[in-house]
Amino acid sequence: MKISLYIAKRYLFASSSSNAINIITAIAAAGVVVGSLVLFIVLSGFSGLKAYSLEYTNIFDSDLKVYPALGKTISFSQAQKSSLTSLPEVFAFSQTIEERVFIQFKGKNDMAFIKGVDAKYDLVNPTDSILLSREWLTPNKKEVVIGYDTSRKLGLGARDYSGLLEIFVPKAGVGQIDPLNPEKDFTKQTAVVSGIYFVNQELNSKYVFSDLNFARRLLSIDSTKISALEIKLSTNASAAVAKQKIKALFKEDVLIKTRIEQNDALYKMLNTENIAVYLICTLVMIIALFNIIGAIIMMILDKRKNIKTLYNIGATIKEIRRIFFLQGALMTLLGGALGIFLGVIVVWLQAEFALLNITPNLPYPVKLLGLNVLVVFCTISALGLVAAKIAASRVREQLLQ
Repeated sequence: MKISLYIAKRYLFASSSSNAINIITAIAAAGVVVGSLVLFIVLSGFSGLKAYSLEYTNIFDSDLKVYPALGKTISFSQAQKSSLTSLPEVFAFSQTIEERVFIQFKGKNDMAFIKGVDAKYDLVNPTDSILLSREWLTPNKKEVVIGYDTSRKLGLGARDYSGLLEIFVPKAGVGQIDPLNPEKDFTKQTAVVSGIYFVNQELNSKYVFSDLNFARRLLSIDSTKISALEIKLSTNASAAVAKQKIKALFKEDVLIKTRIEQNDALYKMLNTENIAVYLICTLVMIIALFNIIGAIIMMILDKRKNIKTLYNIGATIKEIRRIFFLQGALMTLLGGALGIFLGVIVVWLQAEFALLNITPNLPYPVKLLGLNVLVVFCTISALGLVAAKIAASRVREQLLQ
């Protein structure tokens, strides 16, 4: 094994008598370096895009969310509040009420969801992460926080006292709305905008946040009813254990979802895209590794006299094959390691100095992960070893005759 490795290193690093062999070997080695470099950069870029796409879920969605299995509301009594507070897995929880509403300001209108939240909402989802201007809600006041896109569409800024935001919701039991006097079929509340939030394009026009009691009065919902319960878990708490304990507190059927389950479609889409990108890059890498096979076969033909000499002094066909297998393995492993090293440098430079921008103010997101280093190295190693094995198998007894 040591002799085979020694000869393989000599063949790999020593120049051949044929310039063509040297050029082919250099191209094969460069292909491995570039292939691993590109694969690492692509995976790091996609990891950055994935983290960027999921960033809003970490600041906008709670660790756990309790929904009604049927209907729009669930009962949540004082006894249940006390029991939930006593669970060691629960750090904080917030009651919310959510319903679709019609909003209007100075003749401009839009559709949105009103989301009534209590004073503990900030403990579950820190509002300072999404608040763009002014301040969050003051409890028990007629104030709302609207999204950036809603603000722009209605021409309404924070603390704009030139007019109040009007919020309408259809009264319960109303069938067809009277077109001549539609207001009689709606419950109406007015509020001042205390702040504007910014999350992403999808959510910036979706919600109008209000105080929980304000939403109860608007929607005529009983004080023991809520639309959902948003929960922040304690540090190192098990989500599975917490879900079991929380579900036991409710007599009615409820759904309890983790942050990933609340955004399962987004996670599935991103994971599918990640696998697709990896497979495409791997396919390109497989094509590039054909150069390894060609380079080793050309080296075998070039070293034919040396192979005969080794065979005549007692080396077996298996031992000779091992020489060229190790040569291909070394070329792959060293080239892959160099490509990954260069890829780490490129990704680090992009993360630190924003060399490439998507927009003038948004650098292309990348993320340096040890997992990507491992994935690329394992992929290159596995494919390279297969290529080296195929090439080394060309050493046969017919070649020595």
